[in-house]
Amino acid sequence: MTALVSDTVPTAQGVGPLLRAWRERRRVSQLELALRADSSARHISFIETGRSRPSEEMVLRLAEHLDVPVRERNALLLAAGYAPHYPETPLDDPALDALREGMERLIRGYEPYPALVVDATYRVLAANRGILMLLDGLPEHLLQPPVNAMRLTLHPEGLAPRIRNLREWRGHLLEQMRRQIALHRSEALRALYEEVAAYPVPESGAGEEPAEPVPYFALPMQIEHEGRTLSFISSISTFNTPMDVTVAELAIETLLPADPATVKYLHALLP
Repeated sequence: MTALVSDTVPTAQGVGPLLRAWRERRRVSQLELALRADSSARHISFIETGRSRPSEEMVLRLAEHLDVPVRERNALLLAAGYAPHYPETPLDDPALDALREGMERLIRGYEPYPALVVDATYRVLAANRGILMLLDGLPEHLLQPPVNAMRLTLHPEGLAPRIRNLREWRGHLLEQMRRQIALHRSEALRALYEEVAAYPVPESGAGEEPAEPVPYFALPMQIEHEGRTLSFISSISTFNTPMDVTVAELAIETLLPADPATVKYLHALLP
């Protein structure tokens, strides 16, 4: 199992060390950040060392130019002594009814191809018939709420034994999680990574190659269903310029058929 280097950034010394950590993580110099934010390298240096307290507007401006996630922008504001700027509305709040209904219509409209909605820790919030078809026959304990997409995929009693190119796909998913952990200071996500990375890799299907090479344009997930091997390319969509923590952490994953045989099979199975 790959060990994770800690991505924890200092929080006890105020906003300066936090901003410096984000700037270094983004590999941006003080001068470059100053030019982006219409400031000076001297002022950025004073903020990072605590010699100058940035305004609320400056904190948000620097966070924007450093592409800091919305949840972490609130943390920067709190560290600087300001109130959080972005709300965190529960997904079942009436204020998000239109958003929730829109996502559900979107994934239903994608049928017969699989699609689902997950949050920042891969908790499944909605799924269409294509996803339910792939999950058919899984043990009940993996399907009890809250259902987790990573756990379903990599658990040795989940989809893992059905995935023909499991080692490649598993490596892709774990690397995806490592990138997210580096971006978000989430202990829940780190704990999930440690759990799924420790799962044993089932021998069935692990490392198998298709009978004939196919020139895929991206790494496919090749998964068995009722004796057939289906092939999918994953695409993940998020919301542009979100103004709410909950919305910022939503992701819609769609599985695009990667070959004509998969297209034909799904249209026949889920007309």
